[in-house]
Amino acid sequence: MNEPMNETLLRVKNLSVSFPSPKGEVTAVKNVSLAMGKEKIGIVGESGSGKSVTGRAILRLLPSYARIEADQIVYQGHDLQRCSEKEMRRIRGMGISMVMQDPKYSLNPVRTVGKQISEAYTIHHQVSKDEAKVQTLKMLEAVRIRNPEQVYRLYPHEVSGGMGQRIMIAMMLIPDPGLLIADEPTSALDVTVQLQVLAILDDLVSERGMGLIFISHDLELVSSFCDRIIIMYGGRIMEIIEAAKLQNSRHPYTRGLLNCLPKIDGDRTQLPVLERDDAWLGDDNHNLTG
Repeated sequence: MNEPMNETLLRVKNLSVSFPSPKGEVTAVKNVSLAMGKEKIGIVGESGSGKSVTGRAILRLLPSYARIEADQIVYQGHDLQRCSEKEMRRIRGMGISMVMQDPKYSLNPVRTVGKQISEAYTIHHQVSKDEAKVQTLKMLEAVRIRNPEQVYRLYPHEVSGGMGQRIMIAMMLIPDPGLLIADEPTSALDVTVQLQVLAILDDLVSERGMGLIFISHDLELVSSFCDRIIIMYGGRIMEIIEAAKLQNSRHPYTRGLLNCLPKIDGDRTQLPVLERDDAWLGDDNHNLTG
């Protein structure tokens, strides 16, 4: 397990998550270990590789029938496995926030954008409604929304996808967390808006001295944005590698993902089919590092 260069914010050791099914228990995450400080870490893998489940398990946001086991899940000295639900509600927001994939499913459709962001602030800070509105407008400006007063009064269905994602980021950052988990925050956006949202995240994380876990399918995007990358397959970590050294990776799965990316200046031969090996799912894979 690669260690962070600075003070450790989050440490996870041997996290496993399983769900019941008609055919028996299904393991979604197996023996995942990571440690991170105030840095940007990307988690990349195919659909079903366990990326989102890992993020949700850290915050205990999985359904009650999910079985979560770990030797250790510690955030800034808080043992998240031993925290009560009341303590977890405080940690969710001021400690760790999570931006979900699609704002139209995460925002309340019958409440204005401003009221929802203000509520996220007042839950963690004992302030008046007027002060909460002031802070909300400042946060909308911070995520580069023009006319924040107008957007404050809008309902979720009245905003675009890109603006909705910025609103979600504002809502998750207004409690001033130390760590943000962003679960594919740009997957439903066009390339131009993707870059705008990433620039906002990058600036806010740097300015606030936060840690970021960026979950994505897009290996190239993550490699250009994050400091380190965790490659997942079949619920296991295949490799943890510095983003700057990604092209030098020797793991066959990482090489396969890289080779499947089309290149403008490449030849016109067919892209290779990603090959998989059941041997990668052995119990020792979580110890692989870059």
